[in-house]
Amino acid sequence: MDRRKLTIIVVTLSAILLVGQLSGVRTFVDSRGQAAEGQYAFELFGSSSEDNKLLLKIKEEAVKRKVEPIDAVNDRIWKAIPGYNGLEVDVDKTYQRALALKKGSESTDWNVDEIPFVYRELPAKVGLDQLGALPIYRGNPNKKVVSFMINVAWGNEYIIPMLDTLDAAKVKATFFLDGSWLKKNPELAKEIQKRGHQMENHAYSHPNMSQLSESRAILEISKTKDLLKETLGVDNKWFAPPSGDFNQKTVQIAAGQGLRTVLWTLDTVDWMKPSPESVVAKISKRVEAGSLILMHPTKASKEALKGMIAAVQRKGLKLGTVEETLSPSRIQEP
Repeated sequence: MDRRKLTIIVVTLSAILLVGQLSGVRTFVDSRGQAAEGQYAFELFGSSSEDNKLLLKIKEEAVKRKVEPIDAVNDRIWKAIPGYNGLEVDVDKTYQRALALKKGSESTDWNVDEIPFVYRELPAKVGLDQLGALPIYRGNPNKKVVSFMINVAWGNEYIIPMLDTLDAAKVKATFFLDGSWLKKNPELAKEIQKRGHQMENHAYSHPNMSQLSESRAILEISKTKDLLKETLGVDNKWFAPPSGDFNQKTVQIAAGQGLRTVLWTLDTVDWMKPSPESVVAKISKRVEAGSLILMHPTKASKEALKGMIAAVQRKGLKLGTVEETLSPSRIQEP
């Protein structure tokens, strides 16, 4: 391009810019940009000062309603205690839901109890996975859930009556199955599962785990784990040592197979044939949030079960599976 053509182009562009300034084009563009920003703010914060007050009220309440998460800990007495997730208000979703409810309403003032708060969980920073291979005896005391742990190696005649009692109360329990029992009683195991209960691992032949060689201990757990998968389609997560007998090696062997070792907080000692009344009295006195209650399919537990359920619920506690009790997820508190 020669010098003359370049000069013409530069002069022409300068003239266009000068005309634009004189004719108010730049002012027009700037004003439209400011209008667009105002429209964005209008859409984000609402259409009126009342809406702004609503958003401010939601933000103020969000600070008050926030519940900090609780980390899992290695307790000196109870060993691994699960964490419990926190809770916070989702300000954006709460605000949008409130605006949607407000449409068509003449009222512009919001009482706090009228605001449809939307919450989300805040995960704990430390979970059971971060604690390593440790036994678990109870859930987090801030989570108002209690579990029945029903260890099954015998007592078939009491299982269906116990299932019926659980059904009537709409309660789900966790059944820890001896592998040799499962192999002999697959249909009864399927009936337990059909009723909606959690199915877990109680070794294969009810041994004292602490007295086994490593290879035998691995086999006891893995054999039942495989049976749970083959017979019931269960992905086994929890291991309850028979008779509560274990050592640290047992816990590590279970962890090596992806299982956490769980014991109990309260024991019905139903194998000693206590009276149903004494079992109910014991549970009523000692149960608290996070308790894991051990029992077996025995006459004593069958006859005490209804009373135990009532005793737990009278304390404002929910009955759930071991999975629910030991999970960090929050619950709808009763």
